[in-house]
Amino acid sequence: MSELATVSARNTLVLREATDLDWGLIRRWLNLPAVQKWWGPASATESEVIQALGADYALARIIEWRGRAVGYGHAIDALAWGQDLPSCLEPGTWEIDAFIADPDTRGIGLGQSALEMLRSELYATTFATAACVFTPIANEAGVRAYERIGFEWRQIWHDPIAGPMWLLINERPHP
Repeated sequence: MSELATVSARNTLVLREATDLDWGLIRRWLNLPAVQKWWGPASATESEVIQALGADYALARIIEWRGRAVGYGHAIDALAWGQDLPSCLEPGTWEIDAFIADPDTRGIGLGQSALEMLRSELYATTFATAACVFTPIANEAGVRAYERIGFEWRQIWHDPIAGPMWLLINERPHP
């Protein structure tokens, strides 16, 4: 993708707060095969999104491009998932993720731009010390997208529901 295309995508991309009214749309998206490849089975991810919607310890966002909802993203305090997390996660680490559901808008940099915007909002509005992502080891494209925006590989972690996952971390920038 050209630099001009990336700039254009960012100029028309908006993250708005997701609400309970968006649940039907998000649920349809979670059942799409391409979204399940990125995020995992809908049965597991639905509960994750429900937990993020309206929670004080989460940022849930609808990704809009050119005035149209095309995807979803959230950042949530990793402690919300319980104590069974990799030991390398420091207190204050938030899990972050996003997907572009609309097939006509995939592959043009919207997902990467949305992740950058969400990470910036996370660091600007919370005391998060780091952002982390868990992505299936089969999702090499996802890993590369996270690496392009500054996430670094830490380990392979076995998620009890989704199986082996890459764990990538982005440390909060120091002023």
